[in-house]
Amino acid sequence: MEHIVKRAGHKESFDQKKVYASVYAACLAVRAQTTDAELIANEVAKDVVNWVADKRAVTSSEIAIQVTKTLKLYNSDAAFLYQHHRDIS
Repeated sequence: MEHIVKRAGHKESFDQKKVYASVYAACLAVRAQTTDAELIANEVAKDVVNWVADKRAVTSSEIAIQVTKTLKLYNSDAAFLYQHHRDIS
């Protein structure tokens, strides 16, 4: 199912692993324990999968907003880092 519109304009299939990996990395970057990072990344990825499921098309920016909202529920520091990582790098 190709319904993720990337910033460059091309379309890609949604990849839950990318959400998991980015959330996991954000959690580790704010010094969360590995087991906590894994649990949080799983929960956030599941939430985003459910959110994307009923959409015809979404942008990668919309996914990032949804990830940030959900991640804030579990770790506000990781959510802040996730939201602003493009500004920092």
